[in-house]
Amino acid sequence: MSTDTVIAEERARDGEPDEAPAVLQRLSFLDRYLPLWIILAMGIGLGLGRGVHGFSHALDSAQVTRGVSAPIFVGLLAMMYPVLAKVRYGHLDSVRSDRRLLVTSLVLNWVVGPAVMFGLAWALLSDQPTYRTGLIIVGLARCIAMVLIWNDLSGGDREAAAVLVALNSVFQIVAFAGLGWFYLVALPGWLGLQTSGLHVSVGLIAESVAIFLGIPLVAGFLTRTIGERAKGRAWYEERFLPKIGPIALYGLLFTIVVLFALQGREITGHPLDVVRIAAPLLCYFAIMWTGSFALGRAIGLPYERTATLAFTAAGNNFELAIAVAIGTFGATSGEALAGVVGPLIEVPVLVGLVYVSLWARGRFFSPAKAILAPIERPS
Repeated sequence: MSTDTVIAEERARDGEPDEAPAVLQRLSFLDRYLPLWIILAMGIGLGLGRGVHGFSHALDSAQVTRGVSAPIFVGLLAMMYPVLAKVRYGHLDSVRSDRRLLVTSLVLNWVVGPAVMFGLAWALLSDQPTYRTGLIIVGLARCIAMVLIWNDLSGGDREAAAVLVALNSVFQIVAFAGLGWFYLVALPGWLGLQTSGLHVSVGLIAESVAIFLGIPLVAGFLTRTIGERAKGRAWYEERFLPKIGPIALYGLLFTIVVLFALQGREITGHPLDVVRIAAPLLCYFAIMWTGSFALGRAIGLPYERTATLAFTAAGNNFELAIAVAIGTFGATSGEALAGVVGPLIEVPVLVGLVYVSLWARGRFFSPAKAILAPIERPS
């Protein structure tokens, strides 16, 4: 046991709240500077797209599925596979002991979250249908990756987070296409909102989800099942997952390079569009995290599960949102750009919310009895 852990436990026994850990130091080097890597990937993509003649055409020439070129296809699957290999699929039943957490999380993730993003997208991007649609898709893609990092950094309940991530994975397969139809077609029509020029194919959304979530989900499930049976859970989680985890980040950065190479002229011609996309995202994270954290405390959840509830509700699966946007609308679409801007905004905002969570623990909850060990990168 480390000295820091002993000190934290002694403080807890004495009734003193332990100091907030150095959050950024507990992130891996890759995760700590993720916004920087994303910005660099954007710059490289823009440079290649604008500076190398015929580069964009070459990238988009070999398409694997409708609107998805081979490089993007590989990048998207690389993003998703390590994340889904991390999920503990056998723990779904363990959440039954806390119905408050289960029901509240499902309502926040699959009712409140999409509705909040829908409202913000229409309020702040009413004149930008492609970006608006991209953000609504982001709101439908519930977090199954980076949330494990934010949860650990904030001292949340690891097992509860694993269960909620597994549930979100299953729900995305079942509900994503139907919710896409509801928020992109049905609800705007019922409210009398102007959607002229917007053509949404529920079949294409379902196809994109089946390919870019279904394939890595099956692969991740089989990898965990076979790996644990062959080598045991300790080997699988302590040795195998850390080796494949960085592949998700490399896949994300590679996909961003390709997307920005394809969209270079559009982006450089409208630089303020990125700022406009960021505004509703910032509002979304603030509303979802603050509301979920307050709700968790109000219904009597302990701090650990309140933090888990807040971060699982506030985070989004940008990998899936990017994949669906590309598969449905194309790599050069505004919908795809809205998905790409997502992780650039999410990482610094949720790191900041980790600090807020640790501050709230000492102010609104009883002192913790222990501190979690330093985390390993889950994806």
